[in-house]
Amino acid sequence: MANEKIPYKIYLSEEELPKKWYNVRADMKKKPAPMLNPGTGKPVTKADLTPVFCDELVDQELNETDAYIDIPQEIQDFYKMYRPAPLVRAYCLEKALGTPAKIYYKFEGNNTSGSHKLNSAIAQAYYAKKQGLKGVTTETGAGQWGTALSMACSYFDLDCRVYMVKVSYEQKPFRREVMRTYGASVTPSPSNTTEVGKKILAEFPDTNGSLGCAISEAVEAAVSTEGYRYVLGSVLSQVLLHQSVIGLECKAAMDKYGIKPDIIIGCAGGGSNLGGLISPFMGEKLRGEADYRIVAVEPASCPSFTRGTYAYDFCDTGKVCPLQKMYTLGSGFMPSPNHAGGLRYHGMSAILSELYDQGLMEAISYEQTAVFEAAQQFARVEGILPAPESSHAIRAAIDEALRCKETGEEKTILFGLTGTGYFDMYAYAAYNDGTMTDYIPTDEEIAASLANLPKVD
Repeated sequence: MANEKIPYKIYLSEEELPKKWYNVRADMKKKPAPMLNPGTGKPVTKADLTPVFCDELVDQELNETDAYIDIPQEIQDFYKMYRPAPLVRAYCLEKALGTPAKIYYKFEGNNTSGSHKLNSAIAQAYYAKKQGLKGVTTETGAGQWGTALSMACSYFDLDCRVYMVKVSYEQKPFRREVMRTYGASVTPSPSNTTEVGKKILAEFPDTNGSLGCAISEAVEAAVSTEGYRYVLGSVLSQVLLHQSVIGLECKAAMDKYGIKPDIIIGCAGGGSNLGGLISPFMGEKLRGEADYRIVAVEPASCPSFTRGTYAYDFCDTGKVCPLQKMYTLGSGFMPSPNHAGGLRYHGMSAILSELYDQGLMEAISYEQTAVFEAAQQFARVEGILPAPESSHAIRAAIDEALRCKETGEEKTILFGLTGTGYFDMYAYAAYNDGTMTDYIPTDEEIAASLANLPKVD
């Protein structure tokens, strides 16, 4: 089918949906560094993690050898409600740009949560229910993960307690109300409901919060409440595993029509979307079967890859979680509240950090006004209002396509459209009104945060 005209949207059939998740660590010769117990400084064990995470999720987190892990049938059945997600040829964008490049995007917004986050939320809720838990706690930044988890918990009749970064709680009330509609309780973070929240507020009384703060509160709430565990929407290896359905579907759809991307682009905050999209392609690259240029795109206001340091750091601001070796800005880094989307985590997935450190992928950053300019251009020609997070990838894809216009190269570009932006109208209003600003942290601010990295032998 390689010479057949490519349709606007390529769908797989139900029978072609992935039956297994792909674990890219199995093909990595040099594995990500292990998480460390902050008390002992030694690699974490299953016993260290089971008080915090569900038992089977701990097994997935620590599994570096099995390339493929079965997707339980109940999760497969849930996926069928909104998957397969379409692979779309951006013909209209190509025409508007006048580029010889071929542009494709994998659209993950065709579900009520509005994003890719549901792929992992339903898996984590399933394992919590299977373990007989009463409920789970979590954090959310822009609100996509909290929305997805509230939906998944509703499906399995689990209690869901969400700590939402304060600035998003205030800017995105309707995202908050979707969570509450699905039965979740939503608390702005940092709050006075946890000891770590009180401590953070005492030190930073005017803070707008961060994912690191919200993680600390959610973990404390989980470990102090019987029958609860903590679940996370990004960063962790188990999350990238679940999100591999994105890349597996994408590659299967491209293979159907003989399409091979030259450049694969994804927005990068903690790594869930990017890791999920690139996993099977990176697997081929690691095995020497194919080569791809892979680009992570992050906000200039929270530039973990492009300005961070590869070091062990706490995964949370309250320093109650294990240490992870990752590209980090320091666990105390507070991103600018001006940044309109998510992508506000101080660190990056250990898997992606190791791949980046090995030179197997690259990273760039953009200011948010440039990102929203691309979002507006995309919306006007492709008919989808993109999430601000996704729009980082759109910006990079447009720039790559314009380079192809200059050089005449007919490259094939693939990017991840993680979700829709209909709950982000506060940000779109700021852009349309001309009041949106670009804040970039200074070298001194980043250095001050990194100065507090934990000492690891």
